[in-house]
Amino acid sequence: MKAVIMAGGFGTRIQPLTSSIPKPMIPLFNRPIMLHIVELLKKHDITDLVMLLYHQPFVIKNFFRDGADFGVKITYVTPLQDMGTAGAVKAAEKYLDERFLVISGDLLTDFNLTKVIDFHVDSRAKATITLTSVKDPLQFGVVITDKEKRITQFLEKPGWGEVISDTINTGIYVLEPEILASIPDGENFDFSQDLFPAMLKNREALFGYPAKGYWRDIGNTDSYREAYHDIFKGRINLKIDEPKQDFLGKDLRIGADVTLEYPTGLEGTVVIGDNTQILGDVRIKDSVIGRNCTIEAGVKLNRCVLWDNSYVKKGARITDSVVCSNVRVGQGAVLEEGVIVADETSIGDEAVIKSDVKIWPRKMIEAGATVTANLIWGEKWKKTLFEGAMIKGLSNVELTPEFVAKLGCAYGTTLPKGSYVLGGRDCNLSSRMLKRCFVGGILSAGVNVRDMKMTPLPILRYKLKTFGEVGGFYLRQALDDPAALEIVFLDGDGLDFSSGMAKNVERIYYKENFRRAHHSEPGAIIEINNVVEFYREGFLRAIDKEALKKAAWTVVVDFNFAPASQILPLILNELGCNVIALNAYVDEGRGSKKALDKHAGLKQLSKIVASLGAQAGFWLDPTAEALVLLDESGRIFDGVELLSLVTALFLKTGQKGVIAVPVHAPSTIEQMANQKRCQVTRTKSSDRAMLEVASSSEVILAGTTDGRFAFPRFQASFDGMFAIAKLVELGAASAIPFSSALAEVPASVFLQTSVPCAWEMKGGIMRKMSEDSLDKEATFIDGIKVHFGDEWVLVLPDQHTPYAHIVAEAKDQKAAQRLLSEYQKKVEGWKRELE
Repeated sequence: MKAVIMAGGFGTRIQPLTSSIPKPMIPLFNRPIMLHIVELLKKHDITDLVMLLYHQPFVIKNFFRDGADFGVKITYVTPLQDMGTAGAVKAAEKYLDERFLVISGDLLTDFNLTKVIDFHVDSRAKATITLTSVKDPLQFGVVITDKEKRITQFLEKPGWGEVISDTINTGIYVLEPEILASIPDGENFDFSQDLFPAMLKNREALFGYPAKGYWRDIGNTDSYREAYHDIFKGRINLKIDEPKQDFLGKDLRIGADVTLEYPTGLEGTVVIGDNTQILGDVRIKDSVIGRNCTIEAGVKLNRCVLWDNSYVKKGARITDSVVCSNVRVGQGAVLEEGVIVADETSIGDEAVIKSDVKIWPRKMIEAGATVTANLIWGEKWKKTLFEGAMIKGLSNVELTPEFVAKLGCAYGTTLPKGSYVLGGRDCNLSSRMLKRCFVGGILSAGVNVRDMKMTPLPILRYKLKTFGEVGGFYLRQALDDPAALEIVFLDGDGLDFSSGMAKNVERIYYKENFRRAHHSEPGAIIEINNVVEFYREGFLRAIDKEALKKAAWTVVVDFNFAPASQILPLILNELGCNVIALNAYVDEGRGSKKALDKHAGLKQLSKIVASLGAQAGFWLDPTAEALVLLDESGRIFDGVELLSLVTALFLKTGQKGVIAVPVHAPSTIEQMANQKRCQVTRTKSSDRAMLEVASSSEVILAGTTDGRFAFPRFQASFDGMFAIAKLVELGAASAIPFSSALAEVPASVFLQTSVPCAWEMKGGIMRKMSEDSLDKEATFIDGIKVHFGDEWVLVLPDQHTPYAHIVAEAKDQKAAQRLLSEYQKKVEGWKRELE
C-alpha cells in the first residue's frame, strides 16, 4: 500500500520557526517532524511513499533523498502552484493506482494505522477519515457519524453553540484510487471543504474511524512547545537517536562526542545532541539540546528546546522557550516562558525577553535591553527606547500604532493627572497617523493635549516657553531615512527631554505600570490657535526691522515642501526682503525625500542664487531647525564653515557676552571671540546640553557644527527660520557680502571620522584613551579632548550607535590628517587588545 505525505505548506501560523526551513522539517527531538511520520508509516508496513512538496522542496529532498537510508521508497511530486490538499494529490494521480493513505507531514501521532486501513476495507468505504476526540474542537472540523461510522454531517470550525460533538477530522485519510476522478484537473480543490462535502451530498461511501492514541496538529508555536511537554510527560513514545544513559535513574539521552562536566545538574528527560558541550555546573530540566551547541556554567534551562549550533553564555536563564539554530544568548540573559528566538539572532548580555515574545531571524538584541513585543522587522531591539530626547523607528513597522499608543500612555503616566501637553507634527502622512495613536495613549492617562497639528518645531518650542503646558511632543519624518519616524519629547520649557525624563518613560513602558483614567476622566484634545501670530510678534521684536527694510535684500529660500513655507515668506516680506521661495508648498509625500537629495537641491539652489543676483540663498531643512547658507556667488557654507561665518558676523555687531559651541567645534571660535573680548563656553554635544547653556542670560549665540543656531534674545532653541532673518540682518549690518566675511576667520583644518566600536568596548576604549592622555593636556567635557598647542584631537563615543568619533584640528591639512590617523590607529589597536 502507498502513502501520500502532504509536505508543501508554508507554515505561516508557526512562524518564525519556518523562516528558514519548511514546516515538516522543524526538529522534534533533534529529528524532523516528518521523519517521525515516515517511521510511523514504515512501522505499519507502508514503505512506498509519495511526498507532495511545494514550499522549499529542496530542503526535504536533500534530507530524505530516495528514502533508502530510512527503509522506504520515495517519489517526489511538486505542483507548479498551490492546488489545495485534494488538488495536490490529484497532481500525483499517475503514481496512485491502488488504495492509498494520505497523512500530513507535520503531525505528531501514534495512531494504529493498520486498524484504520482494516476498518476501511471492512466497511467497503470509498474514503475513510480518521477521527479523534479533542477538548477544544472549535479550531478543527467537527465530524458526525452514525452507528455504522458512516459520516452524516460536517461542521467546519463551529462556534460553541454549534458543537454537538468533540470528534474532529485529523487529516489522515484512506482513499480508493477512483476517488481521484472526482477531483478536477488544475484547480485549487480541498478535501475537507470540497471533496468530502460533495461525497456526503452524493451519499457515497464516506466513513469515519475514531482512532485511539495520541494526535497533535503542530500548527503554531504553542502547539510545538506543548508537543514537547506531552513527550516529557510520557503521553507519546518517540524514537530518539541519542542513546539512553544509565545515570542515577535519570532519563538522559546523550549523543556522540558530548562534553558533560556535571551531569548531576540534569533532571527529568534531557536530550543532548552530538558534539555539544555542557561546561561547568548547569541546571537543565526536561529540555532538548541540538548538535554542536555550547552551554556555559551557571545556565538554567527548564522545558527548553535548543536547535543546532546555538551558544548560551554563562548565567543565562531560559524557561519553556524555543531557541533556533545559530543563536547566541548572552551572559546573564533571561528568556521568559513562551519565547521563540529564530535563526541567527544575537541576544546581548543581561537582556530580558518577556513572555511570549517572538523574535524573527537575524536580529540583534542589545546588551541590557528588555524586549516586550515581537521583533519582526528591522534589525535590532535597542537597550533603550530613547536616542537622546527622541524615539526613532521605521514607520508602521517598528513604530506601529499599538506601540505608539502604549508609548503615549507611558508618557502620560509620568505627567500630573489633568495637566496639559503641547503636540505637533510635520506634514508627513505617517506622522499624522501615529500622532493620533500617541495622543490616544496620553488621553487614556488623564492628560490633556493642546494640538498645534502641522507646524514647524521651533514654533512649538516657542509656545512651550510661555505657560500652561508641562511638556510637549513632535512627530517628524527622519531626514536620513524617509521610512523612519522620530518622536521628539520636550519638557515644559521647550528643551529636549533630559535622560532622567526619558528613563522614567522607559521604566513605565517596560513595566506596563500605566495610569488608567476613570471612564469619566480621560484627557481632552484642545485645538490651539493664534500661536503663529504670537510667534511672529516675538520674531519681529527681536530683529532690527529698519536695517532689513533699508537693505531690501533679495534672498532665495528652498523650503523643502515643509510647513515653514507657510510662515517665513510672509515675515520676510514684512521685513522688506524680496523672497524667491522654492518648494514652498506643503507636500505630505515629498518633504524628507527632497532632504535626502540635499546635494542635488543645493546644486540647483546655487545656480538660481547666482543667476538672479540675490544677496543670499538658504536651504532650510524640513524640521525648520537647520540651514545651509549660500553667498551671492552661489558658494555653499555649511557645517564648521557656517558656524565660523555666523560667529564672525555676530562678533562684528559689537555685542558682548558668551558664545556657546559644542566641545568638538573648532578652536577658531575662541580666537575670534578673544579679539572682541567675548567668551566661549564649550558644552557636551547633546542638544539639551547646548540649549540649557543657551538659556543662560549671558549667552548671546549658540551654534552647532550641523547648521543649527539659537539666538537667546528671541528664543534659546534652534530656529532655522529666525536664523535666516538674523543672517540677513548681520549681512546687511556688516556692509560686506557673505563671500568676503569668511576672510576674517582664522585659518585651520578641521577633520573627523568614525570608527566602529561595539557597545561593550566603549568603556574600555575611553579607559585606554584616559591612560594614554595622563601626561598630556586634556579636557573631559564630553569624551576626551587632548591639546597639542594650537592642535587638538577628540575621541568621543557615540551615545546611540556602536561607533566612536575622532575629531582633529590643526593649522594645515597635513598636520590634521597626521593627528587624525594617529588616533584612529590607537583606537583600532585598543579594540584588538580588548577583544
